[in-house]
Amino acid sequence: MNISAMCIRCLMDKQEERIRGMENEDKKSAYLKEVAGVLASSADDATAPYLVYRINMVYRRYFGELPDYGKEKREFNALMLELEPDLEKKIRLGSNKEKILANALNYARTANYIDYGAANHVEKETLAELLERAMGEALDADTFQRLQRELETAGRMAYLADNCGEIVADKLLIKILKEQYPQMHITVIVRGMPALNDAVFEDAQEVGLTDIAEVIGNGNGVAGTQLDLLSGEALAAIRAADVILSKGQGNFETIHGCGLNIYYLFLCKCEWFTKRFKMERLKGVFVNERDLT
Repeated sequence: MNISAMCIRCLMDKQEERIRGMENEDKKSAYLKEVAGVLASSADDATAPYLVYRINMVYRRYFGELPDYGKEKREFNALMLELEPDLEKKIRLGSNKEKILANALNYARTANYIDYGAANHVEKETLAELLERAMGEALDADTFQRLQRELETAGRMAYLADNCGEIVADKLLIKILKEQYPQMHITVIVRGMPALNDAVFEDAQEVGLTDIAEVIGNGNGVAGTQLDLLSGEALAAIRAADVILSKGQGNFETIHGCGLNIYYLFLCKCEWFTKRFKMERLKGVFVNERDLT
């Protein structure tokens, strides 16, 4: 997905906000000029997550290591693990196989709220409210029916994970997928290096995701799925998949347009996405790559 003017403005604003409290104005000005240069010299098909990855390299040269989201990752993993038994119980209240899968998809989509890339703060109260009404949210009927048909014959799925905390809801969805489609091998792809509060392999281990599915890192620290930076293992898993389930805005931004059979599942959390999908903030998207222009 090519970066929009709105995203370029947002990237600059976030970098100024990031360093606003620092005292050395000359250093801050030099940094922002270099950030502007990264944006100005970027290729037409550069994505926001990739540009943030490039900008972070500049940040390290000026200011040292990036902020550590370890505390937030552990906090939301622990919170969602506490909620897991209740969420699974509610998922299984579905009256049939179709409804149970829909419930699991809705919870996995709703948990995409736990994103420190789209927001500076993730509010537990807001998360609780969103989870409370998750099962009442609608999934696009045509997309859901198509997914079910394809899962019946799929041999392999690549599941592109996103944030910590969220991966507990992903685990529940994957559990349901494995029960309903036992012929399908699922490979979960997490980040290969730290990126905000995105999940890496150790986070997947922490929540027990590695106990129920194959989990691999993608080989890089972009907060998305940047195909030209993927490890050979991750790229092979994506290319071999009959169905790809992609979680989160960052994955959408980096992989949309590649032509693969991808189902996107995420919440709209910023102005560009609400405009792009014509829906309110924190409403959910469930769409196939082939239906997007």
